[in-house]
Amino acid sequence: MTTTELQQEALSRATGYKTVRNYRPIIQGFADKGVPESDVKPRENVFTYRAWQALGRQVRKGEHGVKITTWLPMPEKKNDAGEVTRKAGTRPKGATVFHV
Repeated sequence: MTTTELQQEALSRATGYKTVRNYRPIIQGFADKGVPESDVKPRENVFTYRAWQALGRQVRKGEHGVKITTWLPMPEKKNDAGEVTRKAGTRPKGATVFHV
């Protein structure tokens, strides 16, 4: 994948999913950094590094974000005989998000 494709994928993931599982850790993390809770709006002004790049923005050098755990979908996996070797589900992945 090219860098542009990775950026667009990150942005589509950030805006496409409708779960609110990480809202509380995001809001709390930025509140601990001094950002008022009313200014933190996930999927509006809080994104990953690559999602900000896809939006034409750049994260400042040395800037620290808030670490969260995202859950990525995994399709079921079948072997050559067509037997299911892994059920469909999700897997955890760490990510860092940055406030505008």
